[in-house]
Amino acid sequence: MTSQVSSPAEQADGAGGAVVGGQRTAAAGTKEVRRLDRVIIRFAGDSGDGMQLTGDRFTSETASFGNDLSTLPNFPAEIRAPAGTLPGVSSFQLHFADHDILTPGDAPNVLVAMNPAALKANIADVPRGAEIIVNTDEFTKRPMAKVGYAVSPLEDGSLEAYNVHPVPLTTLTVEALKDYGLSRKEAERSKNMFALGLLSWMYHRPTEGTEAFLRSKFAKKPQIAEANVTAFRAGWNFGETTEDFAVSYEVAPATKAFPTGTYRNISGNLALSYGLIAAGQQADLPLYLGSYPITPASDILHELSRHKNFGVRTFQAEDEIAGIGAALGAAFGGSLAVTTTSGPGVALKSETIGLAVSLELPLLIVDIQRGGPSTGLPTKTEQADLLQAMFGRNGEAPVPIVAPRTPADCFDAALDAARIALTYRTPVFLLSDGYLANGSEPWRIPNVSDLPDLRVPFQDGPNHQLADGTEVFWPYKRDPQTLARPWAVPGTPGLEHRIGGIEKQDGTGNISYDPANHDFMVRTRQAKIDGIQVPDLDVDDPEQATTLVLGWGSTYGPITAAVRRLRLAGLPIAQAHLRHLNPFPKNLGEVLARYDKVVVPEMNLGQLAMLLRAKYLVDARSYTQVNGMPFKAEQLATVLKEAIDD
Repeated sequence: MTSQVSSPAEQADGAGGAVVGGQRTAAAGTKEVRRLDRVIIRFAGDSGDGMQLTGDRFTSETASFGNDLSTLPNFPAEIRAPAGTLPGVSSFQLHFADHDILTPGDAPNVLVAMNPAALKANIADVPRGAEIIVNTDEFTKRPMAKVGYAVSPLEDGSLEAYNVHPVPLTTLTVEALKDYGLSRKEAERSKNMFALGLLSWMYHRPTEGTEAFLRSKFAKKPQIAEANVTAFRAGWNFGETTEDFAVSYEVAPATKAFPTGTYRNISGNLALSYGLIAAGQQADLPLYLGSYPITPASDILHELSRHKNFGVRTFQAEDEIAGIGAALGAAFGGSLAVTTTSGPGVALKSETIGLAVSLELPLLIVDIQRGGPSTGLPTKTEQADLLQAMFGRNGEAPVPIVAPRTPADCFDAALDAARIALTYRTPVFLLSDGYLANGSEPWRIPNVSDLPDLRVPFQDGPNHQLADGTEVFWPYKRDPQTLARPWAVPGTPGLEHRIGGIEKQDGTGNISYDPANHDFMVRTRQAKIDGIQVPDLDVDDPEQATTLVLGWGSTYGPITAAVRRLRLAGLPIAQAHLRHLNPFPKNLGEVLARYDKVVVPEMNLGQLAMLLRAKYLVDARSYTQVNGMPFKAEQLATVLKEAIDD
């Protein structure tokens, strides 16, 4: 029998259940207004219904209003999945609050279902008492039959536990646009804007930004732009005037949750792109991206291609191998070089990553992890590339690994990865994932003066004196502190040297088959990685607990939300989160030894736990899932409580 852990405060971080925290305020006209501390909304429909756009717009207006927020887009892998089917359902979940939150929420308080498939695919996640807005126009015999509804769920009593609002969204949208001369099919495409208008009224969201966005997006088709604006306004007015929606809600800005500064909503891929641009600027180097499109990393290529004014050059190669080959060539030429991909692309790039290890050149390999193996689940999230990043090359080819923990943290992680690559002349893995890449949260825009100085000197002359006094350039003569070899830009007079994958002689860089030299070079490359300076692991342990939960990457939000619940329930637990996975922080062994139990939640089958057991001989307990979705806070709280009680 499992135990459940929850509390009112932690429900505010996505425990699920009906909408909570409401203090009623005075009615606005005939409509009652309730004040909430948080809400979780999920828009769901066909992949062609515009649910991602609807969620993006609601998120943007929520961010501009000042709420803290976290999002979870979820969409099919197919560009156009079969309409009306369960595999074709696309959804967008948004959790927003008047305080700091950590996850997109465990369960939606409001579900907007555009068709029967959307309802059936999501109803299991909806808690009793929640609001369900249903597009009744789609609940006809054929769409229901596609998902196995013999009788309409709106009529068979199966939804009695919920507050169901049947709304003919399609009919109302077509009626609102009857004066625009559009065909019915064209008019129906705006029903997502009608739904957005209704939800914007329901939760008092700003509207000016969405109207400006629509007019900009459809600037070349002004009739379509105005039709979408009209549908959006019609949805707002419907909420204001219909008797079915007697209550609207207010969620105040999270003014106390954030330090003073300028904030914007940002996704993980966008934050990572900005971090790479900032790294190029702080290193005073041109930024070069050699890449091949792959879900969920393609957004980085798209974004960086827009910033030529910052010295960014992007190259969309014919395949993954060409992409990293071009990037490594750019590194040899003196650029801050990057290649972006996901797990299948890493497999193709592995030989060139090994070449970069041998050449000892700075190169960032950005892996936005997704469900595998092979094509796997291209649009779902996973953390299963850790061992591939650590060991997925022939020979002894050590590579540093950095992992961001939130969408906004992708910016700082990119700068950190660039610091390591440039300082130590090594390829570096940056392990994000689909959850971080597509999810979004508020990001405090940093001051440029606070960004690290990443400049490293190029070699500009001889660095070694022979016995006869002749000064020469040795491309593998190392810095005694970092063990990095010099970085010499091709064409620099007197610094001509040979590169390639065959083992080099220490110092001179000449080809060498000497066994002793190879042994020395292998150990030296490993020592360079082992000696990388990373911060000590910070442990959050206010009550001197005996159980530690240790995470990495995108598990940070769910783990932290679960830890908050346990502490509010009076249970002591320590928490730590790893950014640097190779090398580990130097105090990690000492930290692990302090605790009787160490629990490691991962979205894989226990890869970090295996590394910890091997290196530190600690009985790390794995808690894993590989279902393509992030952990839920309630789920982790229950597991951690059982570990404490054991």
